[in-house]
Amino acid sequence: YVAAVYEHESILSPDPTALVDRRSALELMGRNLDIYEQQVVAAARQGAQIIVFPEDGIHGFNFTRSSIYPYLDFIVPSHSVKWNPCREPYLFNDTEVLQRLSCMALKNKIFLVANLGTKQPCEHTDPHCPSDGRYQFNTNVAFNDDGMLVATYRKHNLYFEYAFDTPPEPDYKLFDTPFAGKFGMFTCFDILFFEPAVNLVRQYSLKQIVYPTAWMNQLPLLSAVEFQQAFATAFNVNILAANIHYPTLGMTGSGIYTPVKSFIYHDMEGYGGKLIVAEIPVITTDYKTNLEKTPDRVSEIGNEQLPPTFYAEMMYDNFTFVPVWGEKGELQVCANTLCCYLTYQRAVVTDELYALGVFDGLHTVHGTYYVQACALVKCGGLSFSTCGQEVTDATALIDFQLWGNMSTSYIFPLLLTSGITLDYADHMGWKNNHYFISKNRTSSGLLTAALYGRWYEKD
Repeated sequence: YVAAVYEHESILSPDPTALVDRRSALELMGRNLDIYEQQVVAAARQGAQIIVFPEDGIHGFNFTRSSIYPYLDFIVPSHSVKWNPCREPYLFNDTEVLQRLSCMALKNKIFLVANLGTKQPCEHTDPHCPSDGRYQFNTNVAFNDDGMLVATYRKHNLYFEYAFDTPPEPDYKLFDTPFAGKFGMFTCFDILFFEPAVNLVRQYSLKQIVYPTAWMNQLPLLSAVEFQQAFATAFNVNILAANIHYPTLGMTGSGIYTPVKSFIYHDMEGYGGKLIVAEIPVITTDYKTNLEKTPDRVSEIGNEQLPPTFYAEMMYDNFTFVPVWGEKGELQVCANTLCCYLTYQRAVVTDELYALGVFDGLHTVHGTYYVQACALVKCGGLSFSTCGQEVTDATALIDFQLWGNMSTSYIFPLLLTSGITLDYADHMGWKNNHYFISKNRTSSGLLTAALYGRWYEKD
């Protein structure tokens, strides 16, 4: 099927904390919706059957609970009533944004997924009802090619979004398409948690995901395109991911991903939005992970040439590292219960420092979640203290096998190359209670090769 995602540079309110009236809010959102409309037309011309827009794209961000209120549309849960906002605009008040999105889908005969702020009045008898008598949700909506509202999803894992409420229960939201079967949806930070993202994919055996996001890149392990690809690979799904374009906040990185190929956009320099359209296969069967060339346990490494262990902060976590020196070698590094092993060979020895790092613990900055990570990373400079820094360019081509005795079965294989481009592993999977990833000769210089394990039960 043909899919489209649009990385949108939002027109933002000059002062998101200021209180404005509904008319001014609609005027600002209308300018963003005008751009959406142009992109829907362009995507439909290229044969797209579905288009996905980013999180916060219509209204922007950094609101307070009261300042966002004029920007919110009223929404009824999609399961409670069949509603086509374009054809039946008179049914509910404060639905101007939904009406425009619905009409874009209808006019262009395309499935459309977008993110907006919504409001829902609640009774004080509801124990979860906020004191102001209403819920405010960060909401994804999906319309079919007739403009019908077919799914609404309320974001569960909010990322410092004080304007919004967490829904009392996680939403598992799917919609059906004639061209690729069922799609599931979740938003941004949700991708790092079991609820609802992982549970949704597993429970419904989903193969297609739509994913609006407003993701601030964090190298070396959590750049947007890197983690989006890892999720597609780990769960054997297609992901249509649309991000905001706002380089000053580190926001860029969208793509259309299959477990074996990706069409991505990442640009920290340029301005303006970017439409990606690609034809991808509907996944019907599981790709079998290729397990021929599997490593056996590293032989105990002789003491005479053991490289030094050192500590450095990476992504706000205290990693234990060993340097990756010379043309080839075998290394191991451990922390808590996790041991990581690496065999490597470089085509040409460059003057770049690489290190093998391990972290097994609770990550506590900008969210709390338990991580088990084995990571081969390029350091920022030649001293140990630069390992874990954000690096975007590399020249070293390295053949490697990386593996670890992970305690969780949820492992995201990361493979990031110079210029924030992606590569795919030759082999990965489980063997002898170890998860491994291997690659002969990356397509360009290696930035990160990692196994990013999420131990959800220990969150």
